[in-house]
Amino acid sequence: MLTKDDILNANDQQTEIVNVPEWGGEVTIAIMSGFARDRFEGSIVGANGGTNMVNVRAKLVVASVVDEKGDLMFSDSDIIRLGKKSSIALDRVFSASQALNKITDSEVDELAKN
Repeated sequence: MLTKDDILNANDQQTEIVNVPEWGGEVTIAIMSGFARDRFEGSIVGANGGTNMVNVRAKLVVASVVDEKGDLMFSDSDIIRLGKKSSIALDRVFSASQALNKITDSEVDELAKN
């Protein structure tokens, strides 16, 4: 049986390298922490339960791209600037992060509806 320390000290962060030729190199994406995932999912739900799909790709990039230490590279303050980057590049990272984090298109749509 796992102990509290076993769980809290487990290295459960998995990463993947994504080639982004539009940006001239590669980025590392990671499985989101529970906090980051909840925050991402909450950002999709708009006011009064409506849909907030604005910058959804940039939001997932912020929640999943990490630096060489495994720390998130971007913050929420970068969402607008990232949202202005190539949609092809953003979609490349978004799709890879969706797959790594097991976020389906239908799940994103369902979150937006609730």
